[in-house]
Amino acid sequence: MSAARRSAVRGAAPFVIGVGVLWLALVVLLPLGMVFAEAFRRGLEGFLQAFDEPDAWAAVRLTLLVAAISVPLNALFGLAAAWCISRYEFRGKALLTTLIDLPFSISPVISGLVWVLLFGTAGWFAPLLDALGVRVIFTVTGLVLATILVTLPFVARELIPLMQQQGADEELAALTLGAGPWAIFSKVTLPNVRWALLYGVLLCNARAMGEFGAVSVVSGHIRGLTNTLPLHVEILYNEYDFVGAFATATVLAGLALVTLLIKSLLEWRFADELAATRRH
Repeated sequence: MSAARRSAVRGAAPFVIGVGVLWLALVVLLPLGMVFAEAFRRGLEGFLQAFDEPDAWAAVRLTLLVAAISVPLNALFGLAAAWCISRYEFRGKALLTTLIDLPFSISPVISGLVWVLLFGTAGWFAPLLDALGVRVIFTVTGLVLATILVTLPFVARELIPLMQQQGADEELAALTLGAGPWAIFSKVTLPNVRWALLYGVLLCNARAMGEFGAVSVVSGHIRGLTNTLPLHVEILYNEYDFVGAFATATVLAGLALVTLLIKSLLEWRFADELAATRRH
């Protein structure tokens, strides 16, 4: 690159950075700031009143419960899928990869509706469920299933490229030295992918706690029983309790910020190890 071109690039850098910062401020910081401003519009007392209702705490507990169930299951699936795709060649491999990406491209409402078509009162498995006395829709089970489907790709999509890049040389070396499957996984595979796994889990958890469309379809909006935080915010907003809605929304915003903070702290604390992993 010539000196004139380098000078032009350096001269344009502040403008490009400024446009990027301005855009982020408009689409991220300003809306987030408005959420907190509306939440505290009536002061701290008005903010705290939004959490006096048992329904609000029930929504918080249910949101955390659904995330606590769906995220570990998707982490296990992501590990297994990444292992199969990156280590083996088999018929249907391209189809499996496409199916993993499918929840990214379909509407969350569809992700909830499919469970209604399967397990609803007129669903395919309705007679069997009625005979067993089991309910899926309008229960925590339905919320978990809908959340699992929506958040399915996050962990797998973090792990697959990394495991394909790393290859299986270290695992084969460990196998040659007599290590068993569990020892290879725990001593070689897992340490090499733990940061990608952690990032995938964080992203999966953030999406699980904030999911609205899929859980709205299968929840039935039963207060205190099947309303997660996003659904509780919607109900309060539709009832014109704007302060309560935005106050509850700050919990979701706070959880997202905590997720981002944890990610940033881990990157700062283990920066050298992360760089070594990327070089590897």
